[in-house]
Order: sequence, then C-alpha cells, then structure tokens
Amino acid sequence: MTNTALQSDLITIITTHTNADFDAVASMLAAQKLYPGALVVFPGFHEKNMKNFFVSTMAYLFHMANYREIKPEHIGRLVIVDTRQASRIGDLKELLERPGIEIHVYDHHPQLKDDIRADFEIYRSTGANVTMLIDLIREKSIPVNPDEATIMCLGIYEDTGAFTYASTTQDDFTAAAWLLGKGASLTTISDLIAKEMDPQQIALLNDMFHSAVHYPVKGKDVVITTVSREEYIHDLAFLVQKMLKIENLSAIFAIALMKNKIYIAARSRTPDVDVGAIVREIGGGGHSFAAAASIKDKTLAQVENRIIDLLKQHVKSSQQAKDIMSVPAITAPHNISCGNARQLLSRYNINALLVVAKEGQKERLCGFITRQVIEKALYHHLDDISISEYMTTEFAVAGPGADISEVQDKIIENKQRILPVVDQDGHLAGAITRTDLLNTLVYHNQQQAAHSVDPPEDSRQPKTKNITGFLKERLDDNILEMLRRIGRVADSRGFSAYVVGGFVRDLFLYRHNEDIDIVIEGNGIEFARAFAKKQGARVNAYDKFGTAVIIFPDGFKIDVASARMEYYKFPAALPTVEMSSIKLDLFRRDFTINTLAIFLNPDKFGRLIDFFGGLRDLKEKAIRILHNLSFVEDPTRAFRAIRFEKRFGFSIGKLTAGLIQNAVKMDFFKRLSGRRMFSELHHILEEQNPIPALVRLEDFDLLQVVDPSIRMNKKLRQLLDSARDVLSWYELLYMEEKCRKWIIYFLMLIRHADLEKTAAICSRFELAPRHEKIFTEERAEAEICLSRLSRRQSLKNSQVYEMLKGFRMEMILYMMAATSRDSIRKAISFYVTDLKDVKISVRGKDLQKMGLSPSPLFGRIMRAVLREKLDGHLETRQEEIEFAQRWLREHETNQ
Repeated sequence: MTNTALQSDLITIITTHTNADFDAVASMLAAQKLYPGALVVFPGFHEKNMKNFFVSTMAYLFHMANYREIKPEHIGRLVIVDTRQASRIGDLKELLERPGIEIHVYDHHPQLKDDIRADFEIYRSTGANVTMLIDLIREKSIPVNPDEATIMCLGIYEDTGAFTYASTTQDDFTAAAWLLGKGASLTTISDLIAKEMDPQQIALLNDMFHSAVHYPVKGKDVVITTVSREEYIHDLAFLVQKMLKIENLSAIFAIALMKNKIYIAARSRTPDVDVGAIVREIGGGGHSFAAAASIKDKTLAQVENRIIDLLKQHVKSSQQAKDIMSVPAITAPHNISCGNARQLLSRYNINALLVVAKEGQKERLCGFITRQVIEKALYHHLDDISISEYMTTEFAVAGPGADISEVQDKIIENKQRILPVVDQDGHLAGAITRTDLLNTLVYHNQQQAAHSVDPPEDSRQPKTKNITGFLKERLDDNILEMLRRIGRVADSRGFSAYVVGGFVRDLFLYRHNEDIDIVIEGNGIEFARAFAKKQGARVNAYDKFGTAVIIFPDGFKIDVASARMEYYKFPAALPTVEMSSIKLDLFRRDFTINTLAIFLNPDKFGRLIDFFGGLRDLKEKAIRILHNLSFVEDPTRAFRAIRFEKRFGFSIGKLTAGLIQNAVKMDFFKRLSGRRMFSELHHILEEQNPIPALVRLEDFDLLQVVDPSIRMNKKLRQLLDSARDVLSWYELLYMEEKCRKWIIYFLMLIRHADLEKTAAICSRFELAPRHEKIFTEERAEAEICLSRLSRRQSLKNSQVYEMLKGFRMEMILYMMAATSRDSIRKAISFYVTDLKDVKISVRGKDLQKMGLSPSPLFGRIMRAVLREKLDGHLETRQEEIEFAQRWLREHETNQ
C-alpha cells in the first residue's frame, strides 16, 4: 500500500503530532524512506533540546516544506505517524475532510473510537513508533546511512526509556540492533538522552516537589503537582520522569501554567492508572504509562479538578475485598458457649468470630462477637452462656468485588472489628479484619513513600512482582512448561495453583532443586487426579491431609496439597489440619524463606507472592520464624533452622535464636516422638557436610536433646572429621556401590555407647529393625574386626580380604574412619579400591577337565586360587589353572 502510485502532479505529505518528540521525528524520517519524494511538514517543537538538535544536525536529511506554501489541491496523500488523533496534527487536520486525499497512518498508541479513519493503517503495540517503520524498511531492503540510523535509534531509546519502560518489546531491541549495524552513533544518542538540567529546570523541579499532593484513589497513591511560570521552560516530561524515579511514585500528573497555556505531563508505573486514557479525555494523548497535553483557556484549578474527577472514573481498583480477605472465614455456631468461643479465638489467634446458625443444609450468618466481649462475659462467670446472647447482630457486609475504599468505609463507619465478605448468593466467602485492612493500607503507603522500607513481619498483604523472565532464565524448558500446564488445569477447575516452598527459595539461591511442591486453593486431590489423567501419570492420594503425589511414567514426582492451616492442641503435638487459603497455608510454614509462592494460573503466571518478607531474609541471609510460638508448636523446627543456617551459609536471627533457647529451657522436646526427632537428625546427617550443623546443635544444647550421652568433645569432633574425610575420598572414587553417609555419621555419634545403650537409643528413635541391626550387631562385629586388624603387625591382602568381605560398605568406611592407625586405614582403602572386586578366571568346568567331579572341593580350590591372586602371585588365567593343578596334586599327595 505504501507504494501506491499517485498522479504525477500530486504530492505526498508526511506529518506527526504537535509537541513532536524524538520518536515522532524518527518516524517521519523512516516514513520518508518508505515514501520517496514525499515532503515532511513539521507541526512544531516545544522541547528546546529537540529543536536545537534538529536545527543543527538533522535538517539536511528531510525534504521539508511549509504547509501554508502548498496548495491543498496538489496533495494526493497524507501520511501521519505516531498519532491517530485529528486534534494533534494542527492545521493539517483540514486535509482529513478533503475528498481525494489518501490517508495513511502508522501508530503505536492504543486504539480509540475517535481515531482518524485511514485508507491504510498499521498499528502495533511497540515501545517506540519508529520500530514498526524500521521493520518495513528492512523488509524492503531500503538503504539507511549512519546519520539516518542514529536519528531512528534515538527515537527508540527515548520512547523506551533506554529499554527500561514496561512497554518495551522484543521488536524494539531487534530494530535498535539492526540500526547499530547500520552505523548508529551511541555517543550522539547518549549525549541527547542524558540531559542535564539548567537552573530554570532545577527551580521548576523543586517547586514540583513542594506542591505535590498525594491522592488515594481506589487503593492507589496518585500525585498531582501544579506549578506556574511566566516563561516557557522546556522538557517538562523529563522533569516528571525524574520526579517519578526520585520519589518512587506510582503515578504522577504535573500541571504547569507557562505563557498563558497549561501543559500536562503524566507518568505511571502501574497498569491500574492509565494516564493515557485520562489525558485523552482533556485533549491530549499518549500511552497508559506516559501521556501529555496542552490546554488553552483553562485555569490550573479547573484542570486539576478535572483530573481528580477523571481519576475516580478511570483508576482501576487493583485490590478488592476478595484479595485481602481471609479464607475460609473462622466461624462459630450460634449456640456455642462463651468459654468454648474463647478457645477458638486462642486456637486461631484471632480477635473476632463470625457467628452462624444452621438452616437445613446451609449456614446463615447471624452476627459476630469479639474477644473483648467474650473476656468480659467470662469475667462475669458467664462461661456456659451461648454467644448468641451477646453477639452483634447489626453489621455491614461487603461483596468480593468491593474495593478498598468501600471496605475501609464500612469497617470504620460501623466500628466493626471484622467485615464478612458475602457473595451474590449469600454465601460467606471470607472475612476482613481491621488488622487485614490496616496492613494493606500501611504496606501500600510504605510502597509509595520515597523512604520505602520492607513491610512489618506480621503484614498479611504480600509483596508481589512478575518474575516470568527470571523463571525462563532459571528453569529447564520442560519444567517451565510443566508449571504452565499445572496452572491451566487448575484454572479450568476454578482453582488457584501455586508452586511453593524450597523450590521457590532455591530459585533465588541459584541452587538446583526439582522437588516441586504445588498448593491448590481448592480440592488438591481433585486437581491431582485431573492433571495426572491429562499427563498419563498416576496418583497416590491421602484424603486425611488433602494431599497427593503425582507420579509420572519416568518416575518424576510432584507433591500436591490443598491449601491448609494447622493448629496444635499442645506443645510438640502433631498438627490438626483444616482447609484454608494460600495466605494461611504459607503462615503455617517454618521459616520466612520457605513462604515464597509463585502463581501458576495463566492470567497471573509467574507472579511471586511474598507475605512474610521471605525475599528480604534471603537477601539478608537470615533464618527467621513467622511467629513467637513457632518452636512451642513444633520444636523440630529448631533442628531445621540449624540445618538451613549451615546449608546456605545464613545466620539464625537474634529473636529466633532466643526462642530456640527458650524451647530447650522449657523442655518442649520431651514430648516429641523419637521418630520425629530422628527424622530431623537424619536430614542433618544427609547434608553434604553435617559437622557444622552438629556443632551448632551443641551450641544450643540440642545434642543432649537427641541423647544426653552425646557430647561434642574433642574425640567426637575428630571422629566426625575423619568420617567426612573418608566419605569425601570414597565419593571421588565414583564407585558403583552407593554409600548412605548418614549411617556412618550416626555410628560416630554413638560410638561411645555400648551394645545395650545403643539398643536403647535405637528403640527410642523407633528405628526400623534393619537399621537397628546395623547399629548394634553389625557395629559390634565391625569393632571386633578392627580389634583383630589392630593386633596384626603385618597383613597379607588375602587376610584383609577375608576379614572385610562380609561387611556392607558403610561398615567398611566406618572402620576406616574410626581407626587411628594409618596402616589399617591404608589396608582398608586398598581393599576398597583394589581387592574388593578381584575375580578369578578359573571356573568349575576347568576343574572338571582336571578329572574332578563337582563337590565342596571346588570351593576350596577356588578360594585358594583367589588368595594367591590377592597376594599378587597369580596374574594370568594360565597361571591360575597351573596353581589349581599344583594345589590339587599337593593335597592328593598329603591325603
């Protein structure tokens, strides 16, 4: 379409919007390349930097013309770039109504109802408008010289914020790379992009700071600043961008009265504040993240009030009641006693209960009751009275779609501690407490403040950010696609899916981890079965806990759990499990670094959720619990804290360390079952180097919790170091026979104990009989073997072989680590590397050829051959046969 022939006496005009920026100028130059012979009509500049640069360096590249010197009847085609708004092309808009003129438009701004109607139009959502024109130039193989390449590249750099704006696309990078290949000068681009402020601009920016007013609109903080000057000061958009960065703002509108005209520059960092849509309402234009306008015959106050009104209409509420409510809502039957209600409040650590009454198969919300009312009732000895007698029955409710301002108004105006969230069918969907609302508002304000800090540890409002790019960088394509499929299947079932825990933590620690844990807001088992069916996998489900394991044909596994909460009936008890939401599911976890989750549903895929400062603690390399009763509820977390501290090279936080000491002092560990205790010790002993963690256990007196007889003295430390050295040596051999190193370390921990004491330890830890046999009978045999080895001054290889051949590899390495004599250690190591797998070539059929019939004699001959070979006397098969014949003759003679 761009090369449609015109009558020879008709001309093509190329133009753009008023207040042309570098992208607009670059687009006109690119269009000139696509329309040879066309004339360029500039609508004028407002930016001094742009005008000076153009006059001094660029003018010679353009076939410029004065529009007033061109007769309209000579114009056959109008090409408009970087806008589709008639109001933005100045006097040239009169050509739009003139018959016989072709209108061609190239624009990257969002489409609007009042856009220019064109005969030919190209629209693409690129960061810079010139990008799409460059693609056409490349397709047509049109030559571009270095100066032209510099101007076009400058347009891309400016309109993408040097490739930092969210609107930047892959096409922008590709176009810029192509232009660099054509000789674009980055030095020139850098000089123009890196603007320096003059004294007038500095003074104006200072006034913008002082006049800034923050407007909370639907949970978003929008800044409006108004300034006035007698003279025109250039680069207002540059100053607005600078203020946005310095103040860490979410969205800003700068309204400047200069020379009897009002100029507006707006910037936004959030999709919830579309500045382009707002500015278009007052005659301007732009994108959702950057927009500008110039207005005549209005006052600053009029424009400011108009923008405030438009904000209320256009700003989207990114947070609604459904986003901050607690799910499920904790409820109590209306006939429960005040005494039992207090137990519920304590169990769930809440300050208000919603009260429901059964009506057939449904529950009707009939009120709420607060901790304060319950405590007063108990003070007056009303423990057994039903809470229905004292509950609040007049209350406000909100729908799941209610925005933050509505939630705030209902909680404050009605003085409600808790706000029920009820769906359109009247079902209780969740609840919002005053704490939920306060955390949301406080965290939001902290995010907008220039001195932004991390949210409080007990904040329930998460920090979120999109990490899709990071996932692509870190994950194997197959794993990434697996996560996407999980999100799609969950979405099709109406569930929300998250990947959580150690998998997410290790992504940020750059550690390999393919143990995928999925949490489903909904029925996790139903999801697991649906997903497994699509993938040709099988499922092991555990209905009691709402969990399942998906097992693929190649053995790969994915753990799935329904979002759940846990409470403990007494210290160190096993948890009681109830269904919950992702918020409460993450809150039940052990440490903040394990509370990170990534949304997997298609509409929010790759969104990281951080309720409890997990990212902050990863950055600070800190192990911190989520609440102060964490070790009371589950003392085994103390072992995990130490294991993670040493595995990652982190430090246990001061408060967390104090609470571990308190748990030891209060002896909460005594209620732990031996099985749970040993499970945590087993995990520590499986670490690459468990010794630092074992030493740290001693620091907290936790080795004595394992068993009072274990002391981290010099002797035990030497044994552990020796075990580590032996295991490292064995790993470097790359032997086929694997070794369970935890067994060797545990043998070292209990080496001081006699057989009876060892049996008692095994019994307390509820070890499996096969493991108990290793630590008792087999260890006793190993100690006897070590004693025999120690009594020998010199040993033949065959003797070493005979002593060691019956032991499993863990016991052999245990003996090698436990001995203090180098000669024994060398003998055992030689057995492992050279003797253990020695085989002879002589077979039964060889003996039969010597005239023997199968009998026990065969075994005696072969053992004799093996001994000779072990001792280095035989090398070849022929030598083995000859030795067997000699042995046979000697024994026949003796007989």
